[in-house]
Amino acid sequence: MRLAYIAYPTSLTLRSANALQTHATLRELRRRAPDTLAIIPRWLREPSRFAALGALHLPRPAVGKLSRLYRSTLWYYAERSIFAAMAALAVAYEQARGRTIHVVYVREAICAGWWAAVWGPLLRLPVIFEAHDLESWNPSRARERWAQPLLHLLDRAAITRSQALVSLTADFRRLLAQIGWRDPSEVAVIADAYDDQQIGPGDRSSARQQLQLPGTAPLVVYSGMTFAYRRLDLLLQAFATLRTRFPTAQLALVGGRPAEIAQLRAQAEPLGLAGAVTYAGQIAQQQIVPYLHAADVLVIPDTVTDITASPLKLFEYLAAGRAVVLPDIPALAEVLPQAVGYYFRRGNADALANALADALADPAGPQRAEQGRVLVAPHTYAARAERILALAEAVARKYGSIAP
Repeated sequence: MRLAYIAYPTSLTLRSANALQTHATLRELRRRAPDTLAIIPRWLREPSRFAALGALHLPRPAVGKLSRLYRSTLWYYAERSIFAAMAALAVAYEQARGRTIHVVYVREAICAGWWAAVWGPLLRLPVIFEAHDLESWNPSRARERWAQPLLHLLDRAAITRSQALVSLTADFRRLLAQIGWRDPSEVAVIADAYDDQQIGPGDRSSARQQLQLPGTAPLVVYSGMTFAYRRLDLLLQAFATLRTRFPTAQLALVGGRPAEIAQLRAQAEPLGLAGAVTYAGQIAQQQIVPYLHAADVLVIPDTVTDITASPLKLFEYLAAGRAVVLPDIPALAEVLPQAVGYYFRRGNADALANALADALADPAGPQRAEQGRVLVAPHTYAARAERILALAEAVARKYGSIAP
């Protein structure tokens, strides 16, 4: 069985969670199935970490750059639609050369809509769509009123016409069954993962010495590539309240664009947090790990999605062996049970402050952190790749080729 893996990472140099997930999954797929055809767009000759994995780089049809002239997400929809057609040509060329493709796996919504409805049937290839959310729920979706029915049509095509679906959460699978779009038996739940080559338990004292952070002060750490839609403003409010109970507590924010960091600095100062917050900025993955090890508590103030929430940081936090504070969202509890994580009422700064305080003061904290580490241990990218390949094998056996 040969797989075509079509993705549209938001950063070819792994500066986003989306790109890290795509890269690590592809790395493990190629280790197990070296003839996997990975199709990735690239603008001109920009550097790409995917090249080392043998990815086929197609020219990125950078229509999205026209949004500088007229601001609309629709430009990016056009760009990804063109890329879906280019990927179809690449797959057809492989087939013509006698290098058979048996299953196409797509992890981008616009491409998946085209592949499920048009290119898969034309090429007589079954399609698996890894759905991270409904496009009509995407915070970055097109906002034009007339475009909303198109978003619904796109979602319906990608989800109902693909031969199999991968969901990050069981909660999303239940929703699709409730609205009658997919039978649960046709939806495989394959959660996100962590890179066990990069992240594991580490010594707190050594990490703090390396980072020149206070050796004994209670330390809360947040890590994320960007801060948009993650409610870092809520975290600062909660941390200011926490400091009334833990006056020496420190907060480290790892990641964020310069403009995002500037906004948080402006918020922190009137809260009296100017000397209590460290802003690490966007750093390489291997530089993030010491911050996770240095922490007493790792925090997720909010997630971008709800029923599809499976954030990379949750798996990394747990793998580092630290207490985790997170919003009370059912999808997150699929990974981390309520009795192990420190949950708080979503969107409530006081509840977040109380959860942080509970995590810092809990005498059973180390045991709960170890429980979390054990629970997340099976969620490696190696295991994720094996599940994807097993699903692709099953789809190939079931469908063979599909009628045009």
